[in-house]
Amino acid sequence: MRNLIFEEPGIRVNTNTTQNLNHAWERIRVPVVVPALHLAMYICIGMSIMLFLERIYMAIVIAGVKCFGRKRYTKYKLESVKEDLEKHKNYPMVLVQIPMFNEKEVYKLSIGAVCGLSWPSDRLIVQVLDDSTNEVLRTLVDLECRKWIERGINVKYETRNNRNGYKAGALKEGLKKQYVDDCEFVVIFDADFQPDEDFLWRTIPYLLDNPELALVQARWKFVNADECLMTRLQEMSLDYHFSVEQEVGSSTCSFFGFNGTAGVWRIQAVNDAGGWKDRTTVEDMDLAVRASLKGWKFVFVGDLAVKNELPSTFKAYRFQQHRWSCGPANLFRKMMKEIMLCERVSIWKKFHLIYGFFFVRKIIAHWVTFFFYCVVIPATILVPEVHLTKPLAIYLPATITILNAACTPRSFHLLVFWILFENVMSLHRSKATIIGLLEANRVNEWVVTEKLGNMMKQKYSAKASKRPRSRIGERIHVLELLMGMYMLYCAIYNMLFGNDHFFIYLFLQAGAFFIVGVGYVGTFVPN
Repeated sequence: MRNLIFEEPGIRVNTNTTQNLNHAWERIRVPVVVPALHLAMYICIGMSIMLFLERIYMAIVIAGVKCFGRKRYTKYKLESVKEDLEKHKNYPMVLVQIPMFNEKEVYKLSIGAVCGLSWPSDRLIVQVLDDSTNEVLRTLVDLECRKWIERGINVKYETRNNRNGYKAGALKEGLKKQYVDDCEFVVIFDADFQPDEDFLWRTIPYLLDNPELALVQARWKFVNADECLMTRLQEMSLDYHFSVEQEVGSSTCSFFGFNGTAGVWRIQAVNDAGGWKDRTTVEDMDLAVRASLKGWKFVFVGDLAVKNELPSTFKAYRFQQHRWSCGPANLFRKMMKEIMLCERVSIWKKFHLIYGFFFVRKIIAHWVTFFFYCVVIPATILVPEVHLTKPLAIYLPATITILNAACTPRSFHLLVFWILFENVMSLHRSKATIIGLLEANRVNEWVVTEKLGNMMKQKYSAKASKRPRSRIGERIHVLELLMGMYMLYCAIYNMLFGNDHFFIYLFLQAGAFFIVGVGYVGTFVPN
């Protein structure tokens, strides 16, 4: 009787529950799950092919550019322009803007590097746009500016009582100053950028030689790329952006997205495009697109690099990637109609902007990485009725990956880590693009990317062996942990019931999701 009352009902309940779940799964699997998964797979395959063709196209263009020496910035006769400047002493007035917000660790580096630029002091204005909320830090920045003023540099220290428009608002207010009226060009450096002293001599002549040119963009050189594995992986992604995407855009249709820093603008072009706007979190890209639609041209100078710092804490990197993914998607929503109706640019340039620049690179690239490689392909393991051929599941993404990573040969041995990390980050980026397209919550979230600077590195180098404490809530990321559990379940299922070795990838990818989910990535600093 005891066994009947206390044991058998429990066994019966568990058995019935399992049977009910299995029965429900079998009832919906064929009529519902299989068609839905087929549709998702076809959509993802289409997006994957679009991304593959875009990467092949850019690979062909960049190969032609390098093989035939067709880089656009090499066509200019800069030496004759420089000789004319030195002979007639007709130097243009140049404004250098340094926007900053509570940049305790790097403000001295940036101000010192900019004040050391080689250019006649009476034709150069350094404008420090400080939106810091820390009054002590404001005092320190003001003292740094006064130090350089005493050395003969024309430094203007400008502050605001609010952060309206964030960086775009600060840059816009800076251009309204009366002393800017005489300036012909404006150079922008974020607070962690340290240009070499000949930066202006290697950029301004381009603008003097071609009156149709609005922007000269330099590439970035990362001073802390070797700080941790996360910064090495960032370097691989950004090297492709500069070496391929920017170069192709500059060489084919004279358009690419302004990177927000390490660039020189013609002030006339900025005003012609409507000035700085704060309607999205990518005010730099917004200005570039509007200037391009007005007929202005851009040039990317690939052999001119400006030192700067990569975000080395995962928290800072997440905020940066949200802004970089959400902003372009939101700008695409706002400007698609304007681009389509613009009559001043060619159909080819419209196509490049809408399809190549925005749709494929800023939206499809994130979605296909996450939904195809992290959701759909693992799901096909659980639904045997859906078959995915190896060329689509392996060879296509492998080709895309190799093309991306080829720009950083020194880190090619980190290729597997880069793939796993990029797949994890695609979750965050895909969510951000959806927020941008729908203009949902956090669409206008602006968090300044935290910089550690040389002082922070020196301060904690002696304590590298001791891991500082951090709040658990700040390090746990629920979505990544859920994805890790999903990938782990698919891996175990494939190992037990599959007839291939796909579970190896799934175990690795699940591990990557778990590592990121508990915040065990990047540089750790005390709160």
